[in-house]
Amino acid sequence: MAISLVTSLDNGLPAISQRPPVQRAQSVTGLSIGQYVIRRLSDYGIRHVFGLPGDYVLGFYSMLEKSPLELVNCTREDCAGFAADCYARVNGMGAVCVTYGVGGLSLANSIAGAYAEMSPVVLISGAPGLRERASNPLLHHRVREWRTQLEVFEKICAASVELTDPATAFRDIDMLLDLAHRTKRPVYLELPRDMVQVVPEQIRPYHAPLQGSDPDVLAEAVKEAVSRIEAAKRPVIVAGVELHRWGLQAETLALAEASGIAVAASMLAKSVVSEVHPLYVGLYEGALGREDVTRFVEESDCLILLGTLLTDIDLGIFTAKLDTAKTIFATSSELRISHHHFHGVRLEDFIRGLAAAKPKAAKRKLPPGPAEAAGSYVLDADAPITTTRLVRRLDESLDDKTIVIADVGDALFASSELVVRGQTEFIAPAYYTSMGFAVPAALGAKMARPDLKVVALVGDGAFQMTGMELSTIVRRGLAVTVIVLDNKGYGTERVIHEGSFNDINPWEYQLLPKLLGGGTGYEVRTEGEFDAAIAKALADSSGMSIIRAHIGLDDHSTTLDRIGRGLAKRVS
Repeated sequence: MAISLVTSLDNGLPAISQRPPVQRAQSVTGLSIGQYVIRRLSDYGIRHVFGLPGDYVLGFYSMLEKSPLELVNCTREDCAGFAADCYARVNGMGAVCVTYGVGGLSLANSIAGAYAEMSPVVLISGAPGLRERASNPLLHHRVREWRTQLEVFEKICAASVELTDPATAFRDIDMLLDLAHRTKRPVYLELPRDMVQVVPEQIRPYHAPLQGSDPDVLAEAVKEAVSRIEAAKRPVIVAGVELHRWGLQAETLALAEASGIAVAASMLAKSVVSEVHPLYVGLYEGALGREDVTRFVEESDCLILLGTLLTDIDLGIFTAKLDTAKTIFATSSELRISHHHFHGVRLEDFIRGLAAAKPKAAKRKLPPGPAEAAGSYVLDADAPITTTRLVRRLDESLDDKTIVIADVGDALFASSELVVRGQTEFIAPAYYTSMGFAVPAALGAKMARPDLKVVALVGDGAFQMTGMELSTIVRRGLAVTVIVLDNKGYGTERVIHEGSFNDINPWEYQLLPKLLGGGTGYEVRTEGEFDAAIAKALADSSGMSIIRAHIGLDDHSTTLDRIGRGLAKRVS
């Protein structure tokens, strides 16, 4: 057995439901290792396993097929990883299962994104049997050593385990799942195919580490934070993505409402609180965001950063001006008040302690909320559709029963202007920024929450990477709406650095339902055509809808224009 633990916690994203820590099932006598994996996945609320079959994992796949878990076969392994990632963000935990080598290594990018953005995905990979490795044969799918794949995932997972010893297998499975749940990071489980049916003769138990804050340190930290908040004249909360991951939205709102402190959010944490809440002022994006929101945050004399990851995107390509001396900075791995560091305090305990203390904060005049700042939308039916106007029209159709998934590029930057009415209804890879996330993520979101509408906004370049995952969506009859921003290439990169390498071959996206055997396609060029298409698509529960929106080669959102100018200075 090989175990590698990565203990650093540095980056993050959302989950609609959070569950308390789960203990190992009591009755395990007679269970094989494969059956135990399935039992424990179910214990953590996982109902679906995404992936692709392959010979090293077929035995476990047969076991999965007969289990209460539902297999969701995808078109590619990286798509399965994106789907499991989004499923985890919505459901609390997710799982993906593939074969060795060509399957596992194809998942490296998806799992790296899950690690960077704190999405607890359980990656299960089949592997050559232990007995067939005798004499070191050159078995197919192998690269260099038997451990090569495991060592790759040691770098991008919280822990990696190869199940080679029946006596410790159950303990190692328990450890992995507990770690994924506690750290909100992906974990890697390698299952040799001749271990799937093995029933351990002895079971070594796993003892989860005790969790909790040092009560004296916690009390001192809360006392100092309250003192600073009550002494401040212009406090503000900047809510981060870890509030999604740990399900701390309600506690953060309780703190804001009890004290009257306004709340901004980082890009990665968009939708962490309802964006129509009277205390919500908008996204803080440094110099790239709304000027009044930026000024409101940066003029604060008490910045309360809760679960906020200081990434380049969240900091507006490092244009943010935040004074550490005026900051209360609390994440899952660090608590710092000005230059004072407090150790042994959990994020959730600190937020709950602050909320319970109900600090009295000075009142501030708030900038307009996102809905007020956006103003009313008036349709100009004959006008060419633009990215900004498309997002404004989409905004008119959003409610708290809709999940919006944005891919990288202007799909992300423009949709930052959407007004999300509820919590955890906007999902995007806003830190790792891997293109091709949105369509397979839509599959994951819809499998996790079939009761909600799912809308994916994706550029044509990103769609051509993973858009064929629509095949799985069609096969399952899922009512997902995909909007393709068609500007014949990589629009974000054109803003950063112009070149013919940014152009791609245009597809007839609206004809894909005929190719895939299901769904409805729309082609739109004007605001009126998009208005009609989006209304029909969102009302259609019979299957998927894809809208091809023609936008100009030089069209982009104001947010992208600001970001592009900042990035262009770094690559020119």
